[in-house]
Amino acid sequence: MPDLHIPASAGSHQSAYLAEPPVGDGPFPGVVVLQDAFGVGENIKDHADRLAAAGYLAVAPAVYTARGGGPRCVAATLRAMRSGRGPVFDDIEAARTWLAGRDDCTGRIGIIGFCQGGTFALLSAARHDYAAAAPNYGMVPADAEADLSGICPVVASFGGRDTMLRDHPARLEAALTSMGVDHDVKTYPDAGHSFFEHFPANGLLVRFAGAGFHRPSAEDAWRRILGFFHTHLEAA
Repeated sequence: MPDLHIPASAGSHQSAYLAEPPVGDGPFPGVVVLQDAFGVGENIKDHADRLAAAGYLAVAPAVYTARGGGPRCVAATLRAMRSGRGPVFDDIEAARTWLAGRDDCTGRIGIIGFCQGGTFALLSAARHDYAAAAPNYGMVPADAEADLSGICPVVASFGGRDTMLRDHPARLEAALTSMGVDHDVKTYPDAGHSFFEHFPANGLLVRFAGAGFHRPSAEDAWRRILGFFHTHLEAA
């Protein structure tokens, strides 16, 4: 599907990529797909297409575009990821509201994110009306029980070779267990950061924290995510 513009917060708009199921008339459950630090590029569009092929209406908002893009916008988005505050959270909620309001959507929405998008997905899932969340190698807040209070069911995936997030999977597992939230948190020992993503073989990210695509881990994670979404997004 072509790129489009959808509402953002404060009466603004943001670019987005929409992927629709190839068969059926709907309505379909929806999924908000949150980008990594590189924006809505081919990796993120491929993820949205994969969700659409599984029967979900998937929208990937380009969160850098709501306030014009550029280095300042990127920096502000990264600050919001670390602080848990900022208008980007309202932009993500605007994308969820837009998706849920479509005639071809059931209104039952999941959220998935990768890298910085994994952090935004986790925090957004605790603040707004989602039926399931799939944060992938995102940061988990230090006081996870407080910051994730009220969160929906979570299926989360991490790489065992990701030195940046070494303690985060256990922190998330402990918080969700304590809160009694249905969850599936898994760490893949042979994967690093960004193991869903394809990058140039000689790129910096491939050398950084063991980052880059790891097919066995990514395919197993997709199996878990789609099964979890089937249970929580289609059950109603």
